[in-house]
Amino acid sequence: MNYPRFVLAGTQSGVGKTTISIGIMAALKKRGLQIQPFKVGPDYIDPAFHTFVTGNHSRNLDGWMLESKVIRELFLKNSRKKDIAVIEGVMGLYDGFGIEKDQGSTAHISKILDAPVFLIVNGNGMSASAAAQIMGYRDFDKEVNLKGIILNNLSGQKHYDLLKGAIEKYTDIPCIGYMQSNSAIQLKSRHLGLIPSVEVEDLKKKIDRIAEMIEETIDIDQIITIAENTKPIDETALPKTNKIATQEVNIGIAYDKAFNFYYQDNLDLLEEMGARLIYFSPIEDKKLPKDIHGLYFGGGFPEMFSKELEENWEMRSAIRNAINKGIPTYAECGGLMYLTEAITNLDGNRHQMVGVFPTESKMTNRLQRFGYVHVNIEKPCVLTEQPISIRAHEFHRSITEETENCSYGYRVEKWSDGECINTWFCGFLKQNVLAGYAHIHFYNNKDLALNFIDNCAAFRNRRCEDHEK
Repeated sequence: MNYPRFVLAGTQSGVGKTTISIGIMAALKKRGLQIQPFKVGPDYIDPAFHTFVTGNHSRNLDGWMLESKVIRELFLKNSRKKDIAVIEGVMGLYDGFGIEKDQGSTAHISKILDAPVFLIVNGNGMSASAAAQIMGYRDFDKEVNLKGIILNNLSGQKHYDLLKGAIEKYTDIPCIGYMQSNSAIQLKSRHLGLIPSVEVEDLKKKIDRIAEMIEETIDIDQIITIAENTKPIDETALPKTNKIATQEVNIGIAYDKAFNFYYQDNLDLLEEMGARLIYFSPIEDKKLPKDIHGLYFGGGFPEMFSKELEENWEMRSAIRNAINKGIPTYAECGGLMYLTEAITNLDGNRHQMVGVFPTESKMTNRLQRFGYVHVNIEKPCVLTEQPISIRAHEFHRSITEETENCSYGYRVEKWSDGECINTWFCGFLKQNVLAGYAHIHFYNNKDLALNFIDNCAAFRNRRCEDHEK
């Protein structure tokens, strides 16, 4: 199989990658195609839009956190039985870890997958200068298969014809089409990026309008033709199966408006290893699901829904009781915030949370940690019994107050140009809980998922033994 595929990259952040990506996905879906969406990098919000549009879970392809062979594994595994794969880039085409163009960038992923690239350019206020800009992107790395240009934020057809003429005169790269400026289709943002799809009113209506505009001014047929004429990907290195846990367990997954930042491949890996995932809402549900043997709290925006989370005291009490009884629990970022005593927002309002850890979470008006990190787990926890170093990502504006009563499970390192430039402690430990700001991709080390399941199984067995007594 050659796996039809293409990458939608940008010259930089803010050029409209997500809007154009979901519009093209919607246009492809209208043609009856089964689309497998992907997002380059550690983003959670853009993949949720992809999933909403295509009906298929979007996946993250992160060239810094994951090895190249794992990138190919995830791509092949998820693209099988799909008609076409659409890969939305991150930031600018060559932006990744630090200043290295082949560590986590969109260009890096395109080369790993030998995928053609369509470059999205903000054409506002330009004419011939657009050709100079594109020549720079083309010549910076000639191994990148740059196959077409999509121009955004244009005034109309005449503006497009002007830019197209300059680009195709001075470069050998064709223009595939353009998007006209239209404030009505813009996706709004908040402090961590776009407002998540679950909160956008009339999202389907907005996406339908974007798709209509795409079909009017972008050559979808040409995109499909280029995608279909890609080279086959070597499938011989694809693992046949993942390790299977010795016992089946039920893991409760917190999922609602407040908690929805999960790598879909993390959830799939847990299921493939034998876990049964049971979803619940810390906002809406009053009780935890029955017969669960573990809890997983992803990231999200608990600060935006802190009042609703506080008001649901039944759920907070149920979670606290389950944790006090030793249920294995893993929490990331927003999940960590929820397990502290309270969240204080920028307006000064303080809302009670679960209260597992004797500290509070406070929102600030700027990013506290941002980017890739090395997480060195140094103490036994729900994810591992042995010291281990894994690659991860942090992105948050909140802080948790350090107190002498908090025990830390791991040390975080920030690296630049081959040296560690900063280090700090995180990963709160208490009872059978690990909660930290870092977002971890289980495919960085699949044993993390297996160890979590084994801990859940051990808890279930202890509970059965106590019940028999």
